[in-house]
Amino acid sequence: MYRLREWNRGDVDRLLEAFAWEELVWQEPGDLPRTPDQAREWIEYRTELAGKSDVHGFAVVDDRDKALGHVQISVTSRRHELGWLSFWTHPAEQGRGVATAGARLASRLAFDRLGLFRVEAGHRLDNPGSCLALGRAGLLPEGTERAKLRYGTSRYDTASHARLVTDPDTWSPEGPCKG
Repeated sequence: MYRLREWNRGDVDRLLEAFAWEELVWQEPGDLPRTPDQAREWIEYRTELAGKSDVHGFAVVDDRDKALGHVQISVTSRRHELGWLSFWTHPAEQGRGVATAGARLASRLAFDRLGLFRVEAGHRLDNPGSCLALGRAGLLPEGTERAKLRYGTSRYDTASHARLVTDPDTWSPEGPCKG
């Protein structure tokens, strides 16, 4: 139903719609694209990142090839075969399993194509949707990191998750988060 593909110039409008959502200010480093030219630069920069920084970002698309969200694996240690998974979903597509599918597909890509052993991710504790998506994608909860993130003057606790290449391709429909 969902798959990953490279971002392309045809995604500019969808990208601008997504980046109009202020929640992404916290997700994306640097200034968010606000114009078509800036969106094209953001798309072109994904290719650059893969080559020079071992950061691999993809659009999560449906069967109509419509960009529904973004998922990214950043290789954090080649020596230890570690990667960091991050994702966001277009605001109009939330609640459809896009983040779960993207996280599951990106984890598989990290293991099969990038040769990683462990994929890590995290989320603010006040973001239960990300917790569910990660759990449903097979990333098991590992703990809480106190006051890890700072946005403005507020600090946020985060939950850490990870998946190993040796973990089975099974997951809990509820994920690890409860109420």
